[in-house]
Amino acid sequence: MSHHHSHDAPESGKRLTIVIALNFLITVTEVTGGIMSGSLSLLSDALHNFSDGVAVIIAWIAIRLRTLPRSDHYTFGLKRAEVLAAIINAGTLVAISIYLFYEAWQHVIHPQPIAGNIMTLVATIGLIANIIGTWLLHHGAKQSMNLRAVYLHLFSDAISSLGVILGGLAIMFFHINWVDPLLTVLIGLYVLKESIRILWHTLNLFMLATPSTLDLNTIRQLIREQTGIHDVHHIHLWAVSDTDIHFEGHITVEDQLLSRVGTLREKLEKLMHDQFHINHTTFQFEAISDNCKTGQLP
Repeated sequence: MSHHHSHDAPESGKRLTIVIALNFLITVTEVTGGIMSGSLSLLSDALHNFSDGVAVIIAWIAIRLRTLPRSDHYTFGLKRAEVLAAIINAGTLVAISIYLFYEAWQHVIHPQPIAGNIMTLVATIGLIANIIGTWLLHHGAKQSMNLRAVYLHLFSDAISSLGVILGGLAIMFFHINWVDPLLTVLIGLYVLKESIRILWHTLNLFMLATPSTLDLNTIRQLIREQTGIHDVHHIHLWAVSDTDIHFEGHITVEDQLLSRVGTLREKLEKLMHDQFHINHTTFQFEAISDNCKTGQLP
């Protein structure tokens, strides 16, 4: 079996902790500001920041759990805790987004006064905090897909805060109050789209689906093309987490190669890792003359 592990930069944990604190500070500030100003878009932006704070926590958990040893009880370790957390949080955010759409409609048919100055000030604080967060993760995002996802979340937060600032200015100077529910719907749609995407992805992980980035037919064909290999069947390809992909299969080889399966196994392990980033492989070798019943996947 092959094991290839990647590790985030040592300082990533500390930087993520700061980013988590910033995101929840923004959330509390925007919820308070949204209530004081009567701005629904500030509250929806608070939801946006909260969702990204949760995303950062999941990234932090992934870094921590990756270092924990496996046990006889948890033979895969605790890597799937982040998947469970993602499903719970994404499902909650879907429900909250739908509620925000309802509230936005209520604000359209029953307009309420909005303090554009408070709305602009609070959104500016959020923008500054998000810029600091993206700066903290800028270096790590170049080295880790995990951190890059968080970096992109924070970057979208900054754009969202900028939109709320512009909306606040429009209310202050032009009294265009309908821009507030409009911004609420736009931000809510973004959060809903991202939440459904995360929900679908994590549910596929739970159902042991083939990772969407891999094509099983391509892998099967590449294995069959290797010298001495007659067939591959009883294939299973799944992901324990985004960075922990497993492959197992029965390999039928020419009879005379059974004595040299060690070399062939090493070759296949390297091929799986280099071509498809599969870091855990299990191969069972069989001779053609064994007449093994092959339950090959379609």
